[in-house]
Amino acid sequence: RRVLFRSFLIIHYTGMQSMRASIKRLVGSKHKVSCHYLISREGKIFQMVEDHKVAWHAGKSKWGNIVNLNNNSIGIELVNNGHKFGYQKFSGRQINALVKLCIKLKKKYKIKNRCILGHSDIAPLRKSDPGEKFPWLQLNRKNIGIWHTLNRKSFIYNKLKAKNLRKIFFKNLHKIGYRYFHKDKFSKTDKLVIKSFQRRFRQEKVNGKIDLECLKISDYLAKNH
Repeated sequence: RRVLFRSFLIIHYTGMQSMRASIKRLVGSKHKVSCHYLISREGKIFQMVEDHKVAWHAGKSKWGNIVNLNNNSIGIELVNNGHKFGYQKFSGRQINALVKLCIKLKKKYKIKNRCILGHSDIAPLRKSDPGEKFPWLQLNRKNIGIWHTLNRKSFIYNKLKAKNLRKIFFKNLHKIGYRYFHKDKFSKTDKLVIKSFQRRFRQEKVNGKIDLECLKISDYLAKNH
């Protein structure tokens, strides 16, 4: 099946104990999972599925008005044990290879920075990859993906009622593109969506709680992207 249009790049980690196990899973038909590119810890890039074909990497997912992103995205897997088997820092060679690949794909398919996402951005209720060790800021410095320009001095304390804090934060998240929550009603799964945002944009503290820092970052991103 052909990809309808390639407007997104989705970054994943393999989340398995070895590269060998990851490849076996990605090429086998049993698990119905695949990707377009796989990048080893040494920075070697393997093309697993041709760009113009659909790879089953996103699964049940949403971003903005788009549902199930397999049809219009390119999936890139980075070899990493993941949270289940001993989450590692991504290697320098791996990230350098990823940067080169992203630059090439961005140019070829005219992919916008705001459409370069992590798996947990589009499937926050069931995924946590590429996780809080993934260097989004480093990629942003190479003009890949979005980030914020806020620093610690930007977070001046002021009091906001918990309800208002949630309402403003989730309204911002909706503008950015996140889904799987109700803008006005609390839900048990809110924490997973908040963690997904933190893993992406506030990596040093992933606790599933909205604080002023998260609010300010979400505010900045909602207004600037």
